[in-house]
Amino acid sequence: MPLPLARRTGAYCVKRHNPVWVNKSVSGCPKASYFARWKILKMMRISLIAILFLSSFMLARAAELPRGRAVPGGIAIVDLGKQVEPSKAYFGKHRVMLRHDGKGWFAVVGLPLSLKPGKHEVEYITHQGKRHKVAFTVHSKQYAVQHITIKNKHLVDPTTRDMVRIRKEYRTIHHALASWGKTPRANLNFEMPIHGIITSPFGLRRIFNGQPRKPHSGLDIAAKTGTPIHAASSGIVAAAGHYFFDGNTVLLNHGQGLVTMYCHMSQIKVKPGQHVKRGQIIGLVGSTGRATGPHLHWGVSLNDTMVEPDLFLSADVH
Repeated sequence: MPLPLARRTGAYCVKRHNPVWVNKSVSGCPKASYFARWKILKMMRISLIAILFLSSFMLARAAELPRGRAVPGGIAIVDLGKQVEPSKAYFGKHRVMLRHDGKGWFAVVGLPLSLKPGKHEVEYITHQGKRHKVAFTVHSKQYAVQHITIKNKHLVDPTTRDMVRIRKEYRTIHHALASWGKTPRANLNFEMPIHGIITSPFGLRRIFNGQPRKPHSGLDIAAKTGTPIHAASSGIVAAAGHYFFDGNTVLLNHGQGLVTMYCHMSQIKVKPGQHVKRGQIIGLVGSTGRATGPHLHWGVSLNDTMVEPDLFLSADVH
C-alpha cells in the first residue's frame, strides 16, 4: 500500500520509492522517512563531489600550460585559436608541443638563449594538410655574468683525447634531448627535484677561469651529498651514464619534445628505458663531472632548446 501523506512539512517519507516531504508525526512512516532522508542526502553529497571533481578537472586542464615568458631562454605560449585542429606545429626546423586547455589550441615553444628579440612565427599543419602561420613577439632579457674558478684545469681545457670522448657523449645527450618521444602526456606542473639553495640560476653568462663559456642551461641547486633526487614529472629514462662535464647524469623524456636533465649525481638509481613516476627517486646528489661542490644541475629542454626550469614550477612551489 502507498504510504500516507501529511498536509504539513516535516520529514522525508517514501511513496512508491519517491521521496516525499511529510510531517514527522505521521505514523507508519518513520523508517521510510529516515531512509529517504539518508537517500537524498547521499544524492546531494554525490552531486557535490561531482561538481568539485569537475571544477578541479577544469582547473587541472587550465594548469597544464607552463607559465609563458617570451624572452630568449623562455617559453612562448602561442594561441592558435579555438576553431583550428592542428596535427603538428613547428618553430623553425623543430617540432613543438601542442596543448589544448579545454577551449582552444596552443603551441608551447621553447625559445633559445641565442634567439634575437622581435617578431617570430609558429607554423602549424591541420589534419587536412593546410599550413598556417601565427606571429608572436619575443622580448629582450639580460642575464647576469658569473665567474667560476675550477681547480681542476683539465675540466676547463680538455685534452685532444678528452675531446674525442666529449664529442661522443654530446651525440648521446643531443639524441636524448632532440627525441620527440612517445610517452604519455606529462603533467607540465613540475615538482622540484630536490629542496636546497639555488646557487646558479638559469641563463648566467659563465666564465670559467677567465674564459667565456656557454650560458648556464639550467638551475644549480646545492644540497648535501646523498640527498635523494626526484623525477620532476613522469617519463621514460632516455639516457643515463657518466659524462665528462656533467658527471653521473639522467635524462627523462616526458613526451612531445620535453626532456629533463639531472647532472652531477653521486649515484644513479634508474636505467635507460625505465618508466619512472613523478616524485620517484632517480639518483643522489653528488659532485661528479665539472662541479665545485655537491649540487644538482637541473635542466629542462623543450623542442631541443634549453629553457628556464622555473617556468614549469607551479606557483605554490615558489
